[in-house]
Amino acid sequence: MTTTTLAVLVPLLPFLGAVTGLLLGRTAPGFVRPLAVLPTLASLVLAAIVAVRQGGDAAVDAATELTPTGSVPVELALHIDGFAALVALVVGLVATCVQVYSTGYLRDDPRYPSYAALVSLFTSAMFLVVYSGDLMVLLVGWEVMGICSYFLVGHYWETPEARAASIKAFLVTKLGDVPFLIGLFALATDAGSFRITKVLGAVAHGGLDHPTLIALLLLAGVAGKSAQFPLHTWLPDAMAGPTPVSALIHAATMVAAGVYFVARLLPVFEASQAAMVVLAVMAAVTMAGSGLAALAQDDIKRVLAYSTIGQLGYMTGALAVGDRGAAVFHLVSHGAFKALLFLAAGVIIHAAGTNSLAAMSRMSGLRDRVPDAFWTMTVALLALAAIPPFSGFFSKESVLGAAEHVSTGHTEHAPAAAGWIVLVAGLLTAVLTAAYATRLWLLAFRGRGAETPDHGRQPLTMTVVLWVLAVPSLALGGFAYRSLPDWFDGRDLAPTLATSVLGTGLALVGGLVVHSAWRHTTARAARAPLGAVAAHPGGDAGLVEAEAIATHTPAYGDVASAPDPADPGRLLLGPLHRHAATGFHLDAVYTTLFVRPVQTGASLVRFLDREVVDTYVRGAGTLPRWLGTAVRRAQTGNVQTYVSALLAGTVVLVVAVLLVATGA
Repeated sequence: MTTTTLAVLVPLLPFLGAVTGLLLGRTAPGFVRPLAVLPTLASLVLAAIVAVRQGGDAAVDAATELTPTGSVPVELALHIDGFAALVALVVGLVATCVQVYSTGYLRDDPRYPSYAALVSLFTSAMFLVVYSGDLMVLLVGWEVMGICSYFLVGHYWETPEARAASIKAFLVTKLGDVPFLIGLFALATDAGSFRITKVLGAVAHGGLDHPTLIALLLLAGVAGKSAQFPLHTWLPDAMAGPTPVSALIHAATMVAAGVYFVARLLPVFEASQAAMVVLAVMAAVTMAGSGLAALAQDDIKRVLAYSTIGQLGYMTGALAVGDRGAAVFHLVSHGAFKALLFLAAGVIIHAAGTNSLAAMSRMSGLRDRVPDAFWTMTVALLALAAIPPFSGFFSKESVLGAAEHVSTGHTEHAPAAAGWIVLVAGLLTAVLTAAYATRLWLLAFRGRGAETPDHGRQPLTMTVVLWVLAVPSLALGGFAYRSLPDWFDGRDLAPTLATSVLGTGLALVGGLVVHSAWRHTTARAARAPLGAVAAHPGGDAGLVEAEAIATHTPAYGDVASAPDPADPGRLLLGPLHRHAATGFHLDAVYTTLFVRPVQTGASLVRFLDREVVDTYVRGAGTLPRWLGTAVRRAQTGNVQTYVSALLAGTVVLVVAVLLVATGA
């Protein structure tokens, strides 16, 4: 079977599994789980075969015209280079792990068939984005992911938080998609084609007439889809969905799509120096702001959500300095350890009965209840903090190394200003990342107080997946930079000595400062009486999470109403803590600037429609009704009345004629 045929089957199999599973969900529920897992697993195997055959060599290209569309044709095209092959592997691995994990996590959920079908469709759409060689076909996968995210984030629709989060995610991403669509059409108009290879060829020959405008329009869509400042506010709220959905969205689909899109079309953005600086500023603000916000969050999933935003900032920062190899390297590395973090968090939430780190810090023995989650999450947090030899160290330091090369003038892929912006923000974020990773670990696993309630052992399908993802989190970085340079444009991915020493040193400083603050606050809290811990009774993991969301206040409502006196984040951030906890009030700013004016305008339109337009409509119906009533009353059936009216009319006409004649 040819590589092209195998590549077509990769997105097709999950799509067929989604359709079949949705049709058989009620009539044959026993087939739902196999139809969720097996097609995704088969796609992973096929993606691996495609990657081996591609081998980082020349891209695999194939195309057929869908339908005549005039001067700019739309084609069903494949373009599989080393980046596409690697990203498809990550998508397949994470999606398979999520599907397997979900069979245990949502085993008693009555809506599991529709959930599994949507996850499969989500996976298929991301595969389409990765392999597509035509921008319009890519756009189809791009938009299908947005629709799937709406339904999956709102899976627990019984809770108002989930409903609001799904609507917010849909609207914010669509806000970015509008200029994104305009930018795609402008790009195709300038290049004369939607084919990615032809677009890149046109850029190489200076064929773009409006590179800055096109790049900025496309960046708006990327900011929305990849949760970059200022369109990142939907991602923390999206934690109202099931934990496996969070892992899928954050690690392999949706947010990775924007970074991958820029990496694939990086020459378009490099054609505009202004766009590269804007991209660098966007990345810097995203990295630093999300790091501070993560340090102040109480909900364990919101900490990881802001962490995702920051790591995506690293990826866009690498793109801002013109190194798509470093960006995709960190995307691949991040996909493994971030999926592990979310899935381990699901196990912890199940065991603790709450999402609240404040509540967990008042429990003792949590790590003994979930040893698999404890050890694997420790590995993932070390990778997140970029501690060698874990995978995150190699990929994150490659980003910092790329920024260093640009800032010192060793490469001219981007302006030096972009290099300095990314380098400074990246080093600051290294401190913050290690700080909030250490804080999460201490509050979750070093709690003191009442014994953690026993909710029973987690299903084997949940714990096995954690160890599967722990392997790439530990070893992927070293293997990738030593064995796969050809997959990343042939560039050397080894971190530079300066950024390695500086980045690792700053990470260690961040972790040690938080640990010291934690010991100080714990000693102080030990002298005060412990607050009560709100624990949830045992039950299915998904239902535990759904009810925890419905009753949790720090993120979705409130489980532990009192702040944790042992929280080192409060001590370190000081007065900034309450601002960082709310994401620096950006939602309130958007509400004031956009939501309320739109609501006011809608109220005005509704008033005009009801009081003005409807008045004319009602009047148009009332006048004929009155005339009809008058005519009906005149139809008495009495001949004498009719003759009298006729004579009276005749007299009136005669008088009128005489008056007119006299006047003449």
